[in-house]
Amino acid sequence: MEEKIKRLAETIVNYSLRVKKNDKVLITYQSVEANDLIKELINQIVDKEGIVFTNYNDPVINNVLKEKTTSKRIDLIKEYQQFELDHFDCFINIKYNLNDYESKNIPNNIRDEINKKTYSIHNKLVNGRRWVLLNYPSYVDSFKAKMKYDDFKEYALRVMTIDYQAMMDDIKPLKDLMEKTNRVRLTGNGTDISFSIKGLPVIPCVGESNIPDGEIFTSPVKTSVNGVITYNTTSTYNGEVFSNIRLEFKDGKIIKASCSEENKNVKLNEIFDTDKGSRYIGEFSLGLNPKILNPMGDILYDEKIIGSIHFTPGAAYKESYNGNDSTVHWDLVLIQRKEYGGGELYFDDKLIRKDGLFVLEELKHLNYDLK
Repeated sequence: MEEKIKRLAETIVNYSLRVKKNDKVLITYQSVEANDLIKELINQIVDKEGIVFTNYNDPVINNVLKEKTTSKRIDLIKEYQQFELDHFDCFINIKYNLNDYESKNIPNNIRDEINKKTYSIHNKLVNGRRWVLLNYPSYVDSFKAKMKYDDFKEYALRVMTIDYQAMMDDIKPLKDLMEKTNRVRLTGNGTDISFSIKGLPVIPCVGESNIPDGEIFTSPVKTSVNGVITYNTTSTYNGEVFSNIRLEFKDGKIIKASCSEENKNVKLNEIFDTDKGSRYIGEFSLGLNPKILNPMGDILYDEKIIGSIHFTPGAAYKESYNGNDSTVHWDLVLIQRKEYGGGELYFDDKLIRKDGLFVLEELKHLNYDLK
């Protein structure tokens, strides 16, 4: 395990962030359980002659503070975040899952005010700084994954330290094909949706920012989305867990939204009414990580599931910007492998992937060892 922790730290410092002399690095973490990784990160950053600081951010206390927060405190939050943005080059955010419902009691008006006042800072950090986000394996994670904790921790470290450079090489033919594609169509159980990705940049994600990683994303032309999509993985937002979310689109906009939990449909639609951009799509992505097969209610893992897509209401990333801005960016996942109901992916009316497996010869290597 010690060797795996060292390898993960090496991946973050040398590959993801490419820390160099005099880089100022801020490590924010949520549990002392991650101390073994933090110590290794500090050692390796110092070896690179970087300058490292840590910031402990207990998730339970932080949620209590948000529940009791005021506009004056939000102004200070903004100043604090601006200080970090101005004084650090690299950011490592190590989360530790405790409870999906922990933030449930934060008032929506407080969430909205925090998001609106800090949006420009967050946007500059995501698009203008080097950063890494990962979840340190927790007992809650192992419970969700239906695994013994030690087994899950070993699995998580193995998934997080796959050969990302090899994955980059593997993805190139898919990137080339997507860059030539105009129309995309997705079909399956409760799903028949089409949209254009013409002219939008296509971005491979192979360990530079999220860990674990393994996806390739672009954005739909903002007003091109029409049809229905039904996601088959659960998803958490604002301390609420939603299942089987169904979205209906017309000319890019969500015109109807529902989920299995009928008593949560109002809350679901409140999310999509957050601002003008929250009913439009900001990202379309294919999950490609061969080691991540099943959902566990953690989006950092679930959005990378091989044979999946995620279709994201809310803000578009600047790397593939379709003009949609929002304080929402909600990655919702549809797994198209046969054991999850199957489905088809078409590019310009040509079948590209069926039941989670690529059918084109030049892409079959991306199926890895799936049968």
